[in-house]
Amino acid sequence: MSPAMIGYLSIGLLVVLMALRMPVAFAMMAAGLFGISIFSGWNVAVSTFVSETWSTATYYELVVIPLFVLMGNLAGAAGLSRDLYAGANALVGNMRGGLAQATVVGCTGFAALSGSSVASAVTLGKVALPEMKRYGYDQRLSAGTVAAGGTLGILIPPSTGFVLYAILTQESIGRLFLAGVLPGLMLAGLFMLAILVISYVRPDFCPPGRKFTGREKLKAMLRGGPVLGIIVLTIGGIYGGVFTPVEAAGVGAGLTFAVALTRREFSWRKGVAAVQDTLYTTVMIYLVIIGANVFGPLISLAQIPQGIVELIEAANLGAPALLIVILGVFIFLGMFLDGFAMMVLLLPIVLPIVQASGIPELLGLAPGSSELTIWFGVVMVVVLEMALISPPVGMNVFVVKNVARDMSMRDIYTGIVPFWVMMLVALALLVIFPAIALYLPTSMMG
Repeated sequence: MSPAMIGYLSIGLLVVLMALRMPVAFAMMAAGLFGISIFSGWNVAVSTFVSETWSTATYYELVVIPLFVLMGNLAGAAGLSRDLYAGANALVGNMRGGLAQATVVGCTGFAALSGSSVASAVTLGKVALPEMKRYGYDQRLSAGTVAAGGTLGILIPPSTGFVLYAILTQESIGRLFLAGVLPGLMLAGLFMLAILVISYVRPDFCPPGRKFTGREKLKAMLRGGPVLGIIVLTIGGIYGGVFTPVEAAGVGAGLTFAVALTRREFSWRKGVAAVQDTLYTTVMIYLVIIGANVFGPLISLAQIPQGIVELIEAANLGAPALLIVILGVFIFLGMFLDGFAMMVLLLPIVLPIVQASGIPELLGLAPGSSELTIWFGVVMVVVLEMALISPPVGMNVFVVKNVARDMSMRDIYTGIVPFWVMMLVALALLVIFPAIALYLPTSMMG
């Protein structure tokens, strides 16, 4: 049996196991063990599984995941998200669609605390959705704003998506965090632009909110001061060379816990729940990484990327067409696969294809360069954001549904359409202007 045939059989097994609703992490482990055992024997397959489990569990850089997730969960439990939203509302609430605009600004700020899109959507949804309902906002716009704004959690640093990508590609976490800043702010701006357009076309969708006096604005923004202080110290510390990402995560979690202890809303029960949520998220991500590290070597042994490159060369696809096909496949699969699962499954196959094709030349980047890997990481995370609000498996859509049980799934999916279109615009801008992603990591870290 040829190496390629073994690889495709293993992929087929993976698909069958996932169709049988086996968790993707365990499906990758099973398919990887199956393929490697055919290549090298059962003892080698088991040895690979054990060594990859141990190396993942003891990999120092991965500590950033539980610490940043804990930071976001503690902030939500202590009510810091409510202060963040109040400050954003005081700042932009007098704009057209002010409460929806404030939701996007609040999600942007909370993203810099949590690194998790689901946590951002849950936390801000509990605060923003009742407020928009009270002011008579169209529920489709409200739901779409929260679902889309929450996705910023995996693009704006600290991002669990970038941490996972860095582990899979051996790229610098710090450089990837820097690469996500401008695209994250750009996407937040595009979301706000979409709300502004909707407010002009359908003013009944977003009635005017209350106007704040200068004193009220100052008071609201001062209440959000601890949140902004934590963000500046942790993220600024990374970029200023004061902390490594792991150290910054520890400092951020410690500061958030210290602030939480001073808040009346925080309780022992909420603290325990925050830790439990952190453990659940961490275990899920670790298992996915272990599965990817077992399944990934099989893809290399089977030489599947090389075979696909040969097919592409035979089809004589130009670089623009190839890039559109790759992004189209990601967007399509994002409708059915969990975003992280899609990353660990497809990255070992697609990244070598991108590096070996004419795409680097199209972008003005060197093949195999760190800049190309970083740019592709940003593009991939934006696609993961699209997956989070794409039917039928968009995780953030179900999060919003859980928060606002009186809304129908149809209304929520209708509400995300303008924001999904803006994500497509963001992808196009990143392809046309790669410097949006590369300017900060190149200028600040070389």
